[in-house]
Amino acid sequence: MHRLGVNCSWAIPSLCCLGSVESCIVPEMLDKSEPWGACSAMMNRFMLLILFNISAVFQGSFSRSQDFGTSQFAPAVTGFVDNVDDLSDLTPEERISVAVYENCHLSVVHIETRGVDQESFFGRLSVTEGSGSGWVWDESGHIVSNYHVIKDAKQLLVTLHDGEQYDATLIGQDIPNDIAVIKITAPRTPLAPVAVGRSEKLRVGQRVFALGSPLGLEQTMTSGIVSSVNRTIPSLSRRMMRSIIQIDAALNRGNSGGPLMNSRGELIGMNTAIASRIGENSGIGFAIPSATIARIVPQIISFGKVRRPSIGIESVAETAKGLLVVSLDQRGPAEIAGVRPVAMTRTRTMLGEIIRRDLSTGDIITEIDGVKIETADDLLATVERRNAGESVMVTLLRQNQLVRITIRLVSEEMLEKSRS
Repeated sequence: MHRLGVNCSWAIPSLCCLGSVESCIVPEMLDKSEPWGACSAMMNRFMLLILFNISAVFQGSFSRSQDFGTSQFAPAVTGFVDNVDDLSDLTPEERISVAVYENCHLSVVHIETRGVDQESFFGRLSVTEGSGSGWVWDESGHIVSNYHVIKDAKQLLVTLHDGEQYDATLIGQDIPNDIAVIKITAPRTPLAPVAVGRSEKLRVGQRVFALGSPLGLEQTMTSGIVSSVNRTIPSLSRRMMRSIIQIDAALNRGNSGGPLMNSRGELIGMNTAIASRIGENSGIGFAIPSATIARIVPQIISFGKVRRPSIGIESVAETAKGLLVVSLDQRGPAEIAGVRPVAMTRTRTMLGEIIRRDLSTGDIITEIDGVKIETADDLLATVERRNAGESVMVTLLRQNQLVRITIRLVSEEMLEKSRS
């Protein structure tokens, strides 16, 4: 009896998920009020054998993933894992998601960083570690990520999709746009560059896919939609990053630097930040548009930095009417074109030099190529969309009259030479 009771209690829990089996069978099998004869003992052993077999069948049918030590979240459709190419049982939306992941996850990399931080009070050195995401730009081993992912790193370790790890070196960065390029020395075979798409054509509601290593979980993909476009967020340089894409796809720590893809598997942005009070996903994420990336990355690879054009205006002041031109670069493009800064007089006294500025004499910039200019960041952003050698039409308010002047932009290197 005791042995039968133990065996029954071991076999029956597997059947509890079937409903009322326990209430039907358990009372008879555990009833000790009547004596057991040979026939009843044999009958009970027979019933136990049946229960054991039934238990084994249902255990294999409903708990197969537990038997083999695999995840309890294994797909319910058998054959899906064995043959990933068979998508006939999936919905059109699921097919798109699977296709995007299969085509794009090979380009995603995991980046680990290590730096040294000095404690100001005791002067001791401590090792700092971090991680983030990135993606393959070309077969030469250039990897693109966020600047804040690799900031102050002394060592960079890149893990590719196949698990192979490589040390990386910093090629350059553009802090105002939070973009960095690093390079690994790896065979061309595992390197799968992304296909860069056009972020200019994005529309609110369009489906997007964010890939990366959130919380250290490599090769992860989340999906969502474009929530808004043309957002502005601050960068580490305190300048505003423009044309930012807002998405609702889940982003967490570690997603920074990962690619944002469209339904065609094309890069349309790079995940960079989230709006959250607790540092975790809140459904408001931001990505740098691919248009900015395509303009910045080739310059970093070629020159190690971004060669921005200059308009030759040294300082400005924001007013209700526009940007007041306070001072110009000597022999710079704006001065050559005839832009007038604030008139300044210097008077020497016994206490030193007194500088007086007549604000009414300076030109006020209102537009550049038809784009309204209200802040210094507006001016920088508008100029930096152009290339050195291009000309812009600047609309000025001079003595309450509108004046239009054409200014030819120059490179910062040429401007430096003109100063010397």
